[in-house]
Amino acid sequence: MAGVITASEPSWTAPFAGLSPRCFGKLVAMLRSEGADAVRRGRPWSLPLEDRVLLVAVYWRTNLTMRRLASLFGVSKSAADRIIDHLGPMLALQPRKRFAKGTVLIVDGTLVPTRDHTIAAQSKNYRYSTNHQVIIDADTRLVVVIGRTLPGNRNDMPHRRGKGEGLPDWKEAHNKSHKQVRARVEHVFARMKTWKILRDCRLKGDGVHHAMRGIARLHSLALAG
Repeated sequence: MAGVITASEPSWTAPFAGLSPRCFGKLVAMLRSEGADAVRRGRPWSLPLEDRVLLVAVYWRTNLTMRRLASLFGVSKSAADRIIDHLGPMLALQPRKRFAKGTVLIVDGTLVPTRDHTIAAQSKNYRYSTNHQVIIDADTRLVVVIGRTLPGNRNDMPHRRGKGEGLPDWKEAHNKSHKQVRARVEHVFARMKTWKILRDCRLKGDGVHHAMRGIARLHSLALAG
């Protein structure tokens, strides 16, 4: 069965991977050098590496069911599932370890509604969610680290009012400063959540963590050009 979407047509990479054809080619080359296209035992892949990378990006971008996703690429549902399981972790952003002197980093958390209740918890929006701690470069807004997945009942606000109580001036000032700083990382979260998998993740176990790290890598590649 012939697929509808293919990486051989450059116009597909921008809407689904968020990358220019040049950046998409650079990503595929990096993955190839990291062993993503190595010969493996068992059944060979039914799609070239470029199309497999695009398939994962389309899944994260659209959150389609596996059956619909497979039909777009002309593969079976089980083949699409295997591709995501294999490439998802390989697309993950690797933590940056070195920074220029004077670099300012911002850390904040964001909630991802997640259907796997074994790794999630009811959050402030009453949905089962996972909490992801993210560190960005304050100047470039590049994501540099994604923390491990936590249940979504953790709170990042520094000071909260008790019932019928106010906050002292220094705590109000701290909260205001915190809000101004976190605005930069909130812009990053808004861009990342144009990927629909982060609005209602059906992946189990580490799948949501791999998706978060993979989307962070695509986001940072797009920003860096």
